[in-house]
Amino acid sequence: MSEKYVYHFEEAYGLGKELLGGKGAGLAEMTHIGVSIPQGFTITTEACTLYYENEKKLPSFLIEDIKKGIKEVERKTKKHFGGNRNPLLVSVRSGARVSMPGMMDTILNLGLNDMTVEALARETNNERFAYDSYRRFILMFTNIAKGHPRTEMDMMLERLKQEKGYKLDTEVKSSELKELVEKYKDYYKSVFNEEFPTDPYVQLIEAVEAVFRSWDNPRANVYRMMNNIPYSWGTAVNVQSMAFGNKGETSGTGVAFSRNPATGEKKVSAEYLPNAQGEDVVAGIRTPLHIDELKKRMPEVYEEFMATIKRMEAHYKDMQDMEFTVEDGHLYFLQTRNGKRTPNAALKMACDMVDEGLITTDEAVLRIDANSFDKLLLPNFKKESLDEKTPIAIGLPAGPGAGTGYLAFSAEEAERRHKQVKKVILVRAETSPEDIVGMISAEAVLTMRGGMTSHAAVVARGMGKCCVCGCAEALIDEVARTVTINNKIYTDKDIFSIDGSTGNVYLGEIEMESPDLTTGYFGRLMKWVDEKRRLKVRTNADNARDAKQALLFGAEGIGLCRTEHMFFERDRIFSMRKMILASTHEERVEALNELLPIQQSDFEELYTIMDGKNVNVRLLDPPLHEFLPNDEALIEELASSTHHTDLEIKDKIKELHESNPMMGHRGCRLAVTYPEICVMQTSAIINAAINVSKRTNKLVNPEIMVPLVLDKEELKFVKNIITTTANKLILASGLPMKYHVGTMIEVPRAALLADEIASYAEFFSFGTNDLTQMTMGFSRDDSDKFLPAYYENKILEENPFKTLDQKGVGKLISNAVKLGRMTNKDLHIGVCGETGGDPKSIEFYHKAGLDYISCSPFRVPVARLAAAQAAIKNK
Repeated sequence: MSEKYVYHFEEAYGLGKELLGGKGAGLAEMTHIGVSIPQGFTITTEACTLYYENEKKLPSFLIEDIKKGIKEVERKTKKHFGGNRNPLLVSVRSGARVSMPGMMDTILNLGLNDMTVEALARETNNERFAYDSYRRFILMFTNIAKGHPRTEMDMMLERLKQEKGYKLDTEVKSSELKELVEKYKDYYKSVFNEEFPTDPYVQLIEAVEAVFRSWDNPRANVYRMMNNIPYSWGTAVNVQSMAFGNKGETSGTGVAFSRNPATGEKKVSAEYLPNAQGEDVVAGIRTPLHIDELKKRMPEVYEEFMATIKRMEAHYKDMQDMEFTVEDGHLYFLQTRNGKRTPNAALKMACDMVDEGLITTDEAVLRIDANSFDKLLLPNFKKESLDEKTPIAIGLPAGPGAGTGYLAFSAEEAERRHKQVKKVILVRAETSPEDIVGMISAEAVLTMRGGMTSHAAVVARGMGKCCVCGCAEALIDEVARTVTINNKIYTDKDIFSIDGSTGNVYLGEIEMESPDLTTGYFGRLMKWVDEKRRLKVRTNADNARDAKQALLFGAEGIGLCRTEHMFFERDRIFSMRKMILASTHEERVEALNELLPIQQSDFEELYTIMDGKNVNVRLLDPPLHEFLPNDEALIEELASSTHHTDLEIKDKIKELHESNPMMGHRGCRLAVTYPEICVMQTSAIINAAINVSKRTNKLVNPEIMVPLVLDKEELKFVKNIITTTANKLILASGLPMKYHVGTMIEVPRAALLADEIASYAEFFSFGTNDLTQMTMGFSRDDSDKFLPAYYENKILEENPFKTLDQKGVGKLISNAVKLGRMTNKDLHIGVCGETGGDPKSIEFYHKAGLDYISCSPFRVPVARLAAAQAAIKNK
């Protein structure tokens, strides 16, 4: 850990986001390239770690460093912190290494007290501006530094406006703001039993601690979990001299994107609020004006603004999200970062920037967020259905795709109804960071206020969530839980459909359709992706529907076909149950002979669809009791059909019951105890391959996978059954057909003995679901009950069933790969668990030397992209 924790912007260039956070690194870089920014310094992410290690208090030496930082800003600005003339006021802002919009805290106008506010009024000759800044500071300090809800203070302002008949905050007079400040201070004293702090250094230290504390607030934790951001990263804090956008009509504030973040169009997308501070724009409290309004009011400032944006995008070679303030006609940029964008916009920007010569195809592939890439596969409204509808309202198109659902008027309601498997649209006047859980649960978000850069828009775009903002035609009553449009009242029983690409709001449900993924920007990107990746991408598919869908998404084979799924259909389950209930070998073979043609037909269909691509078939895996009924009526039906009594069937169910079925009589253990099951399945696999090979004149070379192996002798035993059966059938067919026998590595013992097991295996496939269960001692079905407490207490940061536990399970996999290839250098190795579609896990599999990954059909494009990104990062 460094000895230095405070860096001024001009000395911090090149130190990186890991230390400075994204905002601090951006400010250092803007200073370096000569962009006009307010003076200040960054308190590093390492200081955040110190704060938490020091029982959530800043160490005394760090407090001294911060005070020295202020002295330097005083020198550069020729202003005085806490002075009675030309006072220095600062903002205190969070800045994690990746953008977390609205999740952490900011305090503005810090340094104001009864003396400095008068000095500010004299210096600016604007008493109203000074007291407006003071009342904002007291409100933010109370809410953020002290953690007290702002509701009552907000209501004081609203009551004042109602009494005076004002509609806008800007109409409140200077004398009235003075009175409001006194009321705020009285309220503060009544809540905390102490005077509002007047020492600016006390204010500053409390504010810095509050921003560090916000790294661990509930909404930030939810956002980090959703976006796989490690808790250990921490946040930096930026202390910056204030630039005032609320000084009057030649002042203002805004947010700008160098390209349209919703569509990717190469056109500046910016909004501006005259006589306002930045939080007014981001919070969505007032709906901002189009940037053309700045051009009309201050053309010279507008020209400088556009030129600086162009320069910054050329420098960063990416779309920039910038906050700016105009103070008395002087333009300042407060921050820049690579902007959040919809998946469709990201795709267009990446391709366009390659065409413009800004970035390489490698950089274009790395620009696409693999975690949100599947949003491109989401359906949009069907054009024919849309043509029949007329919008009931129109807002600003702020988030991708389309969404339909019942209206929900709070985050809590959206979350509750989502758990009831109901699709909902979250409807709010404007969203706040506390709404994050509701936004995750909703199909789409609709707000009455706020623009394209409001909290709702930025967070929704980052989540790939459909969003329409600033729908001024709609009036919401959050108490009555209604929304009124054109004098018609809508409730939680109404369904809205909203279009994030147009801003249109419709009544009722609209039919959806999937996008064409073979052409345009998507097709272009995937061509680059496939050229760059080393890992092959297969799919987990048990039926024709999934196999066809996976091929459309670019799957190169089937990495896992679970044969048990083929038995659960009603016309098959009866024969399966007959086999289980059989009391003799002959009865069991008779039932299996009924299943043979059914299973063979399924395999023939899959081989035909896959057209010569690899198909890896896993032999029967689950315990037999899973195929037997529990329902009394079904038990009676089975009894009458199989000439057994109800009691005999119940006795069989009881006999097959296991205390721990996950580790019970399943997988290859079934083949050891009932070899005839393995004979039937091998016959179905090989006969199907023979038939399709003859019909298509294209040899099918099936892969047969033995599950749950723990020892080489076990695999040797089952492989002997497979080869004896398969060789006989192939010899009779006269075809020069080959097949491959391998095993799933899902028992830790198998991973440890991989060198021995490889002597009988032609391939390994890691089943990370079971391997994780057995290594960590977690049941995948039950762990959701306690894992949230593990995240909350920072014991684990990610769900190990979704993202591979690289330290433990990953170590077993890496060692098994090395051991297996020591015995068999041609050993083909893949993975087929849920982590096979997770981008972070895929990079691990690339480094570990696997040959392929296999995942669900809808994760195939994500896996292809993640595999290419892994190859580029690890050249």
